Amino acid sequence: QLYGYCYQDSEDIPDTLTTITELGAPVEMIQLLQTSWEDRFRICLSLGRLLHHLAHSPLGSVTLLDFRPRQFVLVDGELKVTDLDDARVEETPCASSADCILEFPARNFSLPCSAQGWCEGMNEKRNLYNAYRFFFTYLLPHSAPPSLRPLLDSIVNATGELSWGVDETLAQLERVLHLFRSGQYLQNSTAGHRAEYQRLPDSTILQEDYRCWPSYHHGSCLLSVFNLAEAVDVCESHAQCQAFVVTNQTTWTGRQLVFFKTGWSHVVPDPNKTAYVRASG
Repeated sequence: QLYGYCYQDSEDIPDTLTTITELGAPVEMIQLLQTSWEDRFRICLSLGRLLHHLAHSPLGSVTLLDFRPRQFVLVDGELKVTDLDDARVEETPCASSADCILEFPARNFSLPCSAQGWCEGMNEKRNLYNAYRFFFTYLLPHSAPPSLRPLLDSIVNATGELSWGVDETLAQLERVLHLFRSGQYLQNSTAGHRAEYQRLPDSTILQEDYRCWPSYHHGSCLLSVFNLAEAVDVCESHAQCQAFVVTNQTTWTGRQLVFFKTGWSHVVPDPNKTAYVRASG
C-alpha cells in the first residue's frame, strides 16, 4: 500500500521522489519456519497476489530486480514490498531468443523473443522464480496438512520450473485457500474416534499444558482447527492429550484456536471457552 509521495526540488538533487509505504516487521526466515503452516501459507498467498498485481499493473509488467526477503516487510501477517528502488517496467529487448536468457545462481531459463523485439514474460518469470527460491520452497510444503501436500508440491515444482505463469500460480494458491478454509482438505476417517469427550460449557482448564509444534503459544499447545471433529482428531493424535479447550478466538481463515491439555484437574469457569475432557471408560 503506497500512502503518499512527494517531489523534492533541489539544486543538488533534481527530480527527487520520496515514497511513503506501510511500516511492517522485517522478514526473518528462521522465525517464519517456526510459525504455523497457516500463517506461512498466508505469506505465500499474499506474495502470489502481489506478483499478480505487478504482472498486470497499469504501467505494464513490473519486475523487482533486487528480490530478496529483506526487500519485504510483514504487515498484519501479509507480505508487502517496501523497497521500490530496483523496480523496472521495461521488458528486455532482444534480436533473437539467444538474448532472452533468464539467469539465476542455480540455473538458467531460455525465453522466446517476441516479434516486437521483447523477451516474452521475462519480468513476470523473474519475479516468479525468485518467489519460488526465496519463499515458496521453504514456506509452502513444510508441516502442511497431508491432503494438501500434493497440490502444494505441484505449486512449488511448477514455479521452480517456470512451467506456470503468475495467473495459474495465484489460481492454485487460491484453490488451496478454498480447500483449507472450507474444511474440504479434511480426510474422512472410517475408523472413528477411540474415546468420547464430555462437553463442559463456559469453562477452561488451568495449567496442565504441554508443548507441541507448531503452536501459536510457546508455552502450551495452541492450534487452529476447522471444527470439533478436527479438534478430537488432534487430541487423539497426541499421546499426552486428555482434554482440550475451545476458545472464541479465530485465525485469519476463521478457524478456531484450541488449547490441548494433559488433564482436567483444574477446571474453572470462563464464559469465553468450552472445555472437552476425555470420558472415563
